[in-house]
Amino acid sequence: MTRNLTGGWPGLSGLRVLDLSRLLPGGFATSMMADLGADVVKVEDPHRGDYGRLVDPDAFAALNRNKRSVVLDLRTEEGRADLLRLVGDSDVVVESHRPGVLAASGLGYDRMRAANPRIVLCSITGYGQTGPYAQRPGHDLNFLALSGFFAVPHRTTGRADRVGVRVADLAGAMYAAYATVVAAFAARDTGEGQHLDVSLHEAAAAWCGPFALPLLERAEPVDSPLVTGDNDVFTVADGRRIALATFEDKFWVTFRRALAPHFPALDDDSYDRRPARTRAKHEVAKLLADVFAQRDFAWWTSVLSGLDIPWAPVYESAEELLTDPHTAERDLVGTLPGSAADRPRRQVRFPVRFGAGLDSLRAAAPAHGEHTAEVLARPGEPSGGR
Repeated sequence: MTRNLTGGWPGLSGLRVLDLSRLLPGGFATSMMADLGADVVKVEDPHRGDYGRLVDPDAFAALNRNKRSVVLDLRTEEGRADLLRLVGDSDVVVESHRPGVLAASGLGYDRMRAANPRIVLCSITGYGQTGPYAQRPGHDLNFLALSGFFAVPHRTTGRADRVGVRVADLAGAMYAAYATVVAAFAARDTGEGQHLDVSLHEAAAAWCGPFALPLLERAEPVDSPLVTGDNDVFTVADGRRIALATFEDKFWVTFRRALAPHFPALDDDSYDRRPARTRAKHEVAKLLADVFAQRDFAWWTSVLSGLDIPWAPVYESAEELLTDPHTAERDLVGTLPGSAADRPRRQVRFPVRFGAGLDSLRAAAPAHGEHTAEVLARPGEPSGGR
């Protein structure tokens, strides 16, 4: 079934993706493809489906918009045969089982390739298909712990903090989506598919490596020139926070000169050059912490709004994101249509504006097995679905 839903241009229309994954990494990878027009068919267990449906329905809705759902019991011969028949008509299979699980059930890459030599199988795992950690269970925090994420200091004091966003899962998903589309289009030219081995740990390490590896030459990681006292989050008098990033000299000088009449400690040109500020990063950090603590959030936002420097209020609620004027003008957050079984939800659109247009908030996440009859229908047979 051809589904060109990107607007007036083809996008990934004609690319058929079978999504056997669960939860975040595979779901996010295939959601990017679905947003761009690929026909993503989510293959779910008939008994409970993706347990993301139960864990966090809002996250599930965001990760599975624009997809179709089919239920197949891959523990049965009939279910496996149906899947292989779908593989024969597809370009890509994305899965997130531990290494060897699909092969043990008779659905490994060799079996899929026999059904379709052009098939690209993208396997997303924590640690890859080989190596001493290959069979370990894991989640985002474990992958980050081993990736070098916590080796990269981000301020002059204290250890690196964990962030709430699942960095390793999302990094791996983005590499998976990118590599899968490249491999699928190469297969159309060569007639040969391939098996992609995506490790979430390695994806996180790829993001951390440019910042972690240079620290091998430093006795103290905080001595990195990328750690500065004037690139941080500062707490103001009423407890709110401001992000300041005056990395370049021109921004520091503009900030210092504009604020010096209010704060005499800033009436000093000793730190006007980047090397001087970097050498004195601890002193600069303390100076700024003391300065920001003397006025409240309203005062700071009023003053800083008039300066051409890199700063931002720190949003610590979803409501602040939604009411930000730039977010509103850019239509960054829209409303995904509801389904017969569920309500409409606000979601962030695909974060690239295509000149040819793209409506990424097209269709709600499918109900469990909603498109089974439609997807499994053979030519000439009636099918249900939307």
